[in-house]
Amino acid sequence: MNGTTADTLLAVVRVTHAELHRQSTPAAVEITLDSRLEGDLGFDSLARVELLLRIERAFGVALPEATLQHAETLRDLLAAVAAAPARAAPAGAMAAVVTQIAAAAGDAATPTTAATLLEVLDWHVQAHGERTQIVLLTEGDGEERLDYTHLRAGAAAVAAGLCASGLQPRQTVAIMLPTSLEYFFAYFGVLLAGGIPVPIYPPARPAQIEEHVRRHTGILENAEASILVTVPQAMTVARLLEAGVPGLRRVVTVAGLTQGVARAAPPRPARGDDIAFIQYTSGSTGNPKGVVLTHANLLANIRAIGTAIRVQPDDVFVSWLPLYHDMGLISAWLVSLYFGKPLVVMSPLAFLARPERWLWAIHRYRGTLSAAPNFAFELCLKRLAEAPPEGLDLSSLRLLACGAEPVNPDTLARFAARLAASGLRPDALAPVYGLAEATVGLLVPPLGRGPRVDRIDRDRFVKTREARPAAPGDGHALAFVSCGRPLPGHQVRIVDETGLELGERVEGRLEFKGPSATAGYHRNPEQTRRLFHGDWLDSGDRAYSVEGEVFCHRPRQGHHHPRGAQHLPPRARAGRGRAGRRAQGLRRRLRQP
Repeated sequence: MNGTTADTLLAVVRVTHAELHRQSTPAAVEITLDSRLEGDLGFDSLARVELLLRIERAFGVALPEATLQHAETLRDLLAAVAAAPARAAPAGAMAAVVTQIAAAAGDAATPTTAATLLEVLDWHVQAHGERTQIVLLTEGDGEERLDYTHLRAGAAAVAAGLCASGLQPRQTVAIMLPTSLEYFFAYFGVLLAGGIPVPIYPPARPAQIEEHVRRHTGILENAEASILVTVPQAMTVARLLEAGVPGLRRVVTVAGLTQGVARAAPPRPARGDDIAFIQYTSGSTGNPKGVVLTHANLLANIRAIGTAIRVQPDDVFVSWLPLYHDMGLISAWLVSLYFGKPLVVMSPLAFLARPERWLWAIHRYRGTLSAAPNFAFELCLKRLAEAPPEGLDLSSLRLLACGAEPVNPDTLARFAARLAASGLRPDALAPVYGLAEATVGLLVPPLGRGPRVDRIDRDRFVKTREARPAAPGDGHALAFVSCGRPLPGHQVRIVDETGLELGERVEGRLEFKGPSATAGYHRNPEQTRRLFHGDWLDSGDRAYSVEGEVFCHRPRQGHHHPRGAQHLPPRARAGRGRAGRRAQGLRRRLRQP
């Protein structure tokens, strides 16, 4: 390490800092090797991703994935650069060899009579307990595998510990864990013990643990959590949490729960109308909204998704989506589990540090299904600025869903073009729409078609809310992406401010109903009342329909405003409203310092 290295690092940081803060015009900041990335320079997790990418390019090295989590100062980054190996070509690529997973080849049977998730798991244990259900990707090319039998055994051990800790039926248990095998044990362990899981997002970095847990006070209070299952580092502030959250009796780890328990407690019976989990859709400040979802809600949505995407015997889902978010928990894991398909999963932080790992995991495990928000596609495009990695093969993908936040048609077009040489078929890309209040999924486009973009006359839309096709060559047109049709068994409608249903190509408020719809928010009657319009639920989005397909958006100012379209961005995008705010929450949580 020498002065030249330090000078180059400081130069990269200064340029990046100036570009990221260009619009805020901050006061001049002195940047030295002792500057703190977050406290002094305001680099959140996504800004760090951009910084690390530039550092790697400047020095031609591959920084360890842990750098994203553990580097606190520029001096830490300098040490990481000094210790980092030269970047290989392709950078961060997994082994080109295809890794086989024990799949359900020729076996299309599913637990169609199961009324709860516990019955689903027991059905798979009896049918093929030794089959791989989860492949957890670890640092480098490492992996840990978990079959149904061991998933059930690990959950039973957690359930025994919870019962020994005094958990009573229908009490809530908060799960604040990173992506790990312990997470899967904890979720089903809570259900086996008769409790209600409440997923909340874990700390991004151990150094911020105290500040992080304070952010969750509102959610823990609203959920009336009796036990918090978390990481060992949080035990240092356990008493702070217990004192600040009425009713929270214990803060525990999975290891602590499963040690010293003489024998597993018998599972407590569950019914389809019992709560399977509570999904919080807003931040920990203000008025947290916990969407109550029953086993029946979940299974209805999972089965409808399976029908819509036509689950295949050889399907493999590859995901980096966080398990505290319904897109990762339900769309990736529970859908895979129900249909007996393997889930290949990595940490969201591993994805942020190396976005290309997601693509290489699809290659390595012959992934057929995956999903991500729009910003993930943009991160990959930044990482693959020059060209797709040599040898990358994405031809196995039959469905790559983009949802949970506004979908930019330009992003999908550039992503498809950039990775066409890697075998990605444009018709595999599918903008989808969902929201926690509908469990997770609501709209899915026809399979194998690719994105459908509707270019409409901007002036007419702003003035009359009519979405009429734009003239050819109209450079002022608005572009909307179709999110498809409702899942089987579900209905949507578009209404005006009086509740009158509208015809085609007239923009209004999107409402829905179906077996996946929540009964309301946990201990929040006012927000529950606002959610329902008779039998219909308000999505919080505005939309219009064309030939039965729904094009969604949310105005920037008030989703009930009759002239809200005046506030649309130049490129209108799908899936904002409650679904968009939910994804903004995901992006914000990934940004947490």
